[in-house]
Amino acid sequence: MLGERLKNVRKNHPLIHNITNYVTVNDCANILLACGASPIMSDDEGEVEDVTSICSGLNINMGTLHQGTVPAMIKAGKRANELGHPVLLDPVGAGSSRLRTQTALRLLEEIRFSAIRGNVTEIRTLARGAGASHGVDADMVDRVTEETLDGAIRLAETFARSRGAVVAMTGVIDIVTDGSRTFCIRNGHSMMSTITGGGCQLSAMMTAYLAANPSAPLEAAAAAAAAMGLCGEKAYERMGELDGNASYRNYLIDAVFRLTPEELDAGARYELR
Repeated sequence: MLGERLKNVRKNHPLIHNITNYVTVNDCANILLACGASPIMSDDEGEVEDVTSICSGLNINMGTLHQGTVPAMIKAGKRANELGHPVLLDPVGAGSSRLRTQTALRLLEEIRFSAIRGNVTEIRTLARGAGASHGVDADMVDRVTEETLDGAIRLAETFARSRGAVVAMTGVIDIVTDGSRTFCIRNGHSMMSTITGGGCQLSAMMTAYLAANPSAPLEAAAAAAAAMGLCGEKAYERMGELDGNASYRNYLIDAVFRLTPEELDAGARYELR
């Protein structure tokens, strides 16, 4: 089932508009090329409406947020909504500062998002309208474990229903839900936490999966999350004695490039609730 979503990305080659994190912008562009999509990186208010008009999907990432890009995000998001393009929000660091929290909540009010992808702290912050985190990582007490999984699922499902969007709460266990059906995905490797931008890459890739599978947004988002985790495992298997996190980053992109739909179906570890 999930492999079909990757097959559609490779067949349709969606062009994805990214207003994203300048720390990881190159990696986001490369992960899109690796999965079979194409990237455009544009955040100038004067052109974002034109750019997003020629694309198939829009990825809005708050990683290096500054007030100058917020109007561009809103303009691009509203234009994408008018055209019926999927729009994904990655609310990086929501809860860590007033600017980030208020901007994320404003974007949710002004743009209709197809998917919202973040860690548990970011999702909880947006669901409650306020919160606190340390940096951009989930609070240790809020990490999703087998013991806390049921509560995390309830949080994600309630938020998904309230926003009419797919919510992808990613971490050691990824929770992807539309409010009625929920994927619990257990792919991934701890080495993924040693590189900058794994979440940013996933958001870009997830937008491509959404754009290529417009009739199945939940399955598309789940497929992207499972693919990223599976490729993280494959990248680690390739590591040699002298390899470090820089090599791992490259191996991860290579694994996304080489992943087949059949491998995704065989290697995805998930349960559907």
